[in-house]
Amino acid sequence: MIAKLGRLFVIKTPVEAYMIIYALALGAVERGTVYLHRFPGFGGKLLFLACTGAVFMAGGKILDCLRHEKRLAVEAGD
Repeated sequence: MIAKLGRLFVIKTPVEAYMIIYALALGAVERGTVYLHRFPGFGGKLLFLACTGAVFMAGGKILDCLRHEKRLAVEAGD
């Protein structure tokens, strides 16, 4: 039962990865907007860029991990 529940939290396809990256991006932009209002000027813009930049790094890592897992599955099948 726990194993079945755990499989719900595993990203298996690129479509799932893109949906998660999109959700992360929405949250980052929302947080960045709060930073822009709370810290007007250069500091707010810098924090906004940090929020969105983190999504790019996390998204790239998620997609790289999917490719890596796919490659390992292909190598194990040979």
